[in-house]
Amino acid sequence: MGSGIAAHLANIGFNVTLLEQTREHAEKAFARAKDVRPPHFYVKSTADKIRLGGVDQDLDWIREADWVCEAIIEKLDAKKALFEKIEHLLKEEAFISTNTSGLQIGLLSEGRSESFRRRFLGTHFFNPPRYLKLLELIPTEETDPTVVQQMTEFLEKDVARRVVLAKDTPGFIANRYGMWSMIYTVHVAEKLGLSVEQVDAITGPFLGRPKSASFRLNDIVGLDIMVDIAQNLIERCPHDPQTPHLATPNSIASLIEKGWIGSKAGQGYYKKEGNQFVSYDMVTGAYRERLEPSLPSLDSLARKPLGERLREGLQLRDEVGEFLRAYLIPTLQYAVALKEEISHNVRDFDRVMQWGFGWEAGPFEMIDAIGAEHLGIEAKPFYSDGQIQDFDGNYYAPAPEPLFAKITDFPVLEEGTGWKTRDLGDGVTAFTLCNKMGVVDPGVVEGLQSVLDSGKVERLLITSEAKVYSAGFDLKFFVNAIENQDFDAVDKAIAAFHRLNDSIGKIPSVAAVWGFCLGGGFEIASGCTSIVAAAESMIGLPESRVGLLPGGLGTLVMHENSGGDVKRGINALKSMATGAMSMNADHAYELGYLTDDDVICYHPDQLITFAKQHLLSLEAKPKPEWKPFTGPFGGMVDQMQDALKASGELTDYDELISDKAKRIFTKANSREEAMELERTLFVELCHEGRSLARMKHMLETGKPLRN
Repeated sequence: MGSGIAAHLANIGFNVTLLEQTREHAEKAFARAKDVRPPHFYVKSTADKIRLGGVDQDLDWIREADWVCEAIIEKLDAKKALFEKIEHLLKEEAFISTNTSGLQIGLLSEGRSESFRRRFLGTHFFNPPRYLKLLELIPTEETDPTVVQQMTEFLEKDVARRVVLAKDTPGFIANRYGMWSMIYTVHVAEKLGLSVEQVDAITGPFLGRPKSASFRLNDIVGLDIMVDIAQNLIERCPHDPQTPHLATPNSIASLIEKGWIGSKAGQGYYKKEGNQFVSYDMVTGAYRERLEPSLPSLDSLARKPLGERLREGLQLRDEVGEFLRAYLIPTLQYAVALKEEISHNVRDFDRVMQWGFGWEAGPFEMIDAIGAEHLGIEAKPFYSDGQIQDFDGNYYAPAPEPLFAKITDFPVLEEGTGWKTRDLGDGVTAFTLCNKMGVVDPGVVEGLQSVLDSGKVERLLITSEAKVYSAGFDLKFFVNAIENQDFDAVDKAIAAFHRLNDSIGKIPSVAAVWGFCLGGGFEIASGCTSIVAAAESMIGLPESRVGLLPGGLGTLVMHENSGGDVKRGINALKSMATGAMSMNADHAYELGYLTDDDVICYHPDQLITFAKQHLLSLEAKPKPEWKPFTGPFGGMVDQMQDALKASGELTDYDELISDKAKRIFTKANSREEAMELERTLFVELCHEGRSLARMKHMLETGKPLRN
């Protein structure tokens, strides 16, 4: 856990020191952390920036720290002994925190000075920190409220966390309720005789949960960890009538006995054999082939809103209804019974389950959506007209959170087919993509051009209201035009797209991107003065996979991003030839998609606020000077292509497409020539039958055709 926290902070740009018992211990532990999957680091080179040391000889380094985050073994005595050893080394105003999933924070500061106690708190990071943004912050009765406020602001603004203030109770919110929910699921499955596949089919997206559902999540967390947390709660919560449900289920006990404790052991409820997963049979105690569950009611209800499908699901007389009645009703009732003991308000409770466990809706939002009367719960709505019910049954308006504003919080100015404009204040207008997956089409291009031509926009922020920023230009448009032999329509569409992307940057403009930022969506973003990319953005120009080259100035942009540097130019052509997509925003710099003019937002919930602030600091800039490549650039490109073909990464047709991109890089003598050549070559590819086959195959299967 300590390595994960260190990696997350280094990713963001902090100077990080990681101390273990000895330097040797630190180096061994960190070597494992560098290769963990999913990776802790955005790019591997970041790991080299972390200073490794040992408590035995480098303890003095603590004197330099502004924040000391202790994350050793979850043992009270061990933590207290370490605090005694380091207290005299702490800077007077340094924050000091213990990372724990359930130890009582107040006990850990016993015996320490007043100065230590007033700036000491618990920080419950969720693992892995890079991917899970929730942090439960747990002050003690002696923590200075000013320190709590300062730490909250620091964690939210600078450490890319969503902070929930939790009470210093056993397991806080996440483990007290979340672990109970996880273990109770297993008890219900065993009682009803349901298979792991059946339960995971019900408790995944159908229940508003991640695809890891229940038993896959158990494997990820680790069955031994689950039992350790549960045993700790059993010991510390004898007053809770629901504590007996934390007893170890039979299947977990059996798996632990065999050492099959989950993903870290290579097997738990699931085990990978070759390219297939086999499942643990809770009746026979052995693995068997995975059985696809037959639960027709899931399909019939899946498209309905969460509350409606669960309300109807509770009435079913099949395995789904039986499970929901046995699991969901008691789980939501338990949240109501527990809320005041462990949380400050129901919204905090809900947020822990949403941000920490990936639930679509927390338990109280879910109760409101289903209807308390259908769950045997006597309660008024917990949320009403933007207000929240407190523990006395009164409603109050929560404090505004401008830092975490969503694009949909701002008023709509104008609306067209597939797009909207919104007023972000301070002279900033947002243009948002509203088609499914943020797909760009001629209507969106025309709409954005009309907004730019209106002269009413001083500063422009381009983003999306879809599930991702943009999956690219609408392939259906090109397929329909090609099948109708209307290549003039293709030419006009590309010309319009060129005009748009060439004019966006004439005013200060920023694209706020996240998720997929591909093809035409990336080309629009690249037309802006700057791109603000969420850290986990997957950015790329995958046009070669559908038989095309980037035709909306994408090829030109990649040339300009190279700045005349031969190595960067080769890298850019390689990225386009293979259709490479970045794994994250830091990686996008390596692939040539982002430049020094672009910035990364490491907190996904702050993207709009961060992008707006960045936009307000910008001025429009002229298009970069066209810089030709010098030396034997063409020959170096050929060598690159030959190597990719030899390794099987390029087909003959991929090479043909890459050759066209190479022509733009080597033959154009100006930006204008590059634009004309890009459009001409794009239309040429649309005449190719193999390109049409690739486009249709992608639309039909979602996978590239390597013809």
